[in-house]
Amino acid sequence: MPGNSKRGGAVRKRQGGNPTAGSGGRRRRALEGKGPTPKARDREGHKAHGKSRSDDRRYGSTAGRKTRATHEWVAGRNSVLEALQAGIPVTTVYFAERTERDDRLRDSFRIVSDRGLALLEVSRGELDKLTDKAVHQGIALKVPTYDYADPNDLVDRAREAAEVPLVVALDSITDPRNLGAVVRSAGAFGVHGVVVPERRAAGMTASAWKTSAGAAVRVPVARATNLTRQLRSYAADGLMVAGLDAAGTVDIGDLDLATGPLVLVLGSEGAGMSRLVRETCDVLVRIPMAGTTESLNAGVAAGIALYEIERLRTQGRKGR
Repeated sequence: MPGNSKRGGAVRKRQGGNPTAGSGGRRRRALEGKGPTPKARDREGHKAHGKSRSDDRRYGSTAGRKTRATHEWVAGRNSVLEALQAGIPVTTVYFAERTERDDRLRDSFRIVSDRGLALLEVSRGELDKLTDKAVHQGIALKVPTYDYADPNDLVDRAREAAEVPLVVALDSITDPRNLGAVVRSAGAFGVHGVVVPERRAAGMTASAWKTSAGAAVRVPVARATNLTRQLRSYAADGLMVAGLDAAGTVDIGDLDLATGPLVLVLGSEGAGMSRLVRETCDVLVRIPMAGTTESLNAGVAAGIALYEIERLRTQGRKGR
């Protein structure tokens, strides 16, 4: 349009229609490198990207590969206070900004201060994200994963202390609270360690730590790749293997083997011990019961059995 060639955005066209004004910057940018091509798993729209996201959701890994978790979370005012009172190891304590304080929070902060734990104030949105939207009530603990012992070190630990080895092995116990209760009984009756299978069994989670009421600090828990093989290894090392079973032929209070090196094996409340583990036992023992209750949970059964074993060992020491 005549007289309007200086309006904003106007360009002069050459024959062929290519722009001449302002093209230099675009051409220079076109020559610049864009960096290395992202991996297929990092490019949205690529099938490898979809598989990577699926793996992340399945395994909880930011790398798209199966990795072991490095920590877990305890969230909520009651849970946090109970965990702190139980003395479970804590990496960091998080609390949300502008959270209304009550007696539980004040008690938690007092324990945090006494133990010298790291305390971080974050936004409520950030705490939601960290705890995967758990009902945290403004406070959460970051707890490191448990450092399991080697099963063979439990026997060495006993012999180094000039004590008769006593180990508890758990077969098919999947409730971490039962594991914690067994560890608590083990701490009360001088057990040198608790062994759990590596797969299809409860591990030392924050819930197990709390139920152990601090005994997990004193009683090591070990993981066995194969429980049957580990029991055979204990037997080869001179330990007798006694399985606690309702169909046992010996009352636990009459177990003469209790005064020597011993492994006490407990199964789940419902299914009991697996066939291979039961066949590996040197003897099956039972807890005599006058009532109609068919079974006891692992924590209660362990407490009764370990009490009887300690009683027999005490009598044996007195009789020498």
